[in-house]
Order: sequence, then structure tokens, then C-alpha cells
Amino acid sequence: MIIVTNTIQAKPGYGNVIRERFKSPKNVHTFPGFVRMELLQTQGIEEYEEFQVCTTWEDKKAFDAWVQSDSFKQAHAGRRENGNGDQVIGNKITLHEIIVSHLPALPIEN
Repeated sequence: MIIVTNTIQAKPGYGNVIRERFKSPKNVHTFPGFVRMELLQTQGIEEYEEFQVCTTWEDKKAFDAWVQSDSFKQAHAGRRENGNGDQVIGNKITLHEIIVSHLPALPIEN
């Protein structure tokens, strides 16, 4: 499995716009190989607001298929067309292979 992180830096005061944008998934949750998505906000930064959009995929092939899909293009075209991308001052995509993952221990029943 892989996790793809899109770190987004937004102008101060635009955090609500970013949070609202990600409240409803734009078809990514229906795409083959998609596992989950989380939006994280970095704390303690005053110069800008920073978010990480973390998507988990079964493999890189599934992620690459999403990026090449019409659904991906439609989900990302809207913010450019209506000017909602103006609040973003930078972003960076990183891919991470999951090497170890632990789940909570199940309680032992007596």
C-alpha cells in the first residue's frame, strides 16, 4: 500500500475554504484501489495555513490510474475555473510506501 500526501500552503485566513473543499469527496472514494482520505491541518504556523491531503491506495498503479482519469481532471478543474485556487501559495506531492502498520490490540476476553 502507499500513502500519497499533497501538502498545501494557503494564504492566512483561507483555511476554511480548504476545509470545505475536502468535506465531500469528488469521486475519489469510488475509484478502484482507493482505501481512504484524510485532511490534516498543521498546527503552530503563523505565516500561512498548511494542510496535508493524505490518500491511501492499494498500490501506485491505482493512484496513477486515478491521476490519469477524467474524474481526477474534473475534480481539480473546478477550483481553477472559479478562482478558488487563488488562496493556494504552494503545494508538494510526496509518495510513501507503507512498510509497517499496526492496528489497535483487541481486548482479551476472559
